Amino acid sequence: MTASPLLTAFLPIALGIIMLGLGLSLTLADFARVVKYPKPVLVGLACQILLLPFICFLIANGFGLEAALAVGLMLLAASPGGTTANLFSHLAHGDVALNITLTAVNSLIAILTMPLLVNLSLIYFMESDQAIPLQFAKVMQVFAIVLLPVGLGMLIRRYAPSFAARMEKPMKLVAALFLAFTIVLALAKDWQTVVEYAPVVGVAALLFNLISLGLGYWVPRLLRIPKRQAIAIGMEIGIHNGTLAIALALSPSLLNNATMAVPAAIYSLIMFFTAAAFGWWVNRGHKEAIAAQETAN
Repeated sequence: MTASPLLTAFLPIALGIIMLGLGLSLTLADFARVVKYPKPVLVGLACQILLLPFICFLIANGFGLEAALAVGLMLLAASPGGTTANLFSHLAHGDVALNITLTAVNSLIAILTMPLLVNLSLIYFMESDQAIPLQFAKVMQVFAIVLLPVGLGMLIRRYAPSFAARMEKPMKLVAALFLAFTIVLALAKDWQTVVEYAPVVGVAALLFNLISLGLGYWVPRLLRIPKRQAIAIGMEIGIHNGTLAIALALSPSLLNNATMAVPAAIYSLIMFFTAAAFGWWVNRGHKEAIAAQETAN
């Protein structure tokens, strides 16, 4: 199944604007922070790159997903976090600076890990002759989709900081609107598949989302990482860049398969509710603790 001309034209623009908005919030210091705070960054990246794909693989197999849907779920697992994770982390009193660093580093690593993981998924879940070889040109396309707009945003932040500061909030709003429109287009394009597989794919996506949030929070806590940083890691690996996964699935020069975009589209709808619930849960006693501290002072 191929993408419609509207999606083909719209997705690069949507993703470019979203990634540009991410770049406006980044500086080189966000990458340098890895050296200053290596433990939470390494724990977050290990959860994202190693644990989540394995968990996702078990879920895809356990639910017996149709091949294209299984690949689409694995594509979602390989996608980095994004601006939505940063926003939810802020609302949940997480360490947003850590979120930004994880997003920056993981977006860079995703240039290699996404094509590799998707290619392995295609070989496993689909016929071998349907697998896409890990070609340098395709890696460069992922690079262009993920990092070039981010780099442009960082340059604007570097040389026009006041303009970048003014644009940061409007870009977040625009990114949210583009995300919503992208989900609608992806669902509409393959609506019959959505109707047929929604119960199974929806439950699989929900389970993957909940496990991602749980692992992202509890693994750092078990390793004695402070709560604010654990919240940040939970949000970062629990809220994936669904727009990126949809764009790669529908891109005519990459996967060109609308069915593979369905898990990311459904996931992108679910994650807003689960992330809000997770934020409420980790902050159940936050107001009481602040009130007690103020009383003590």
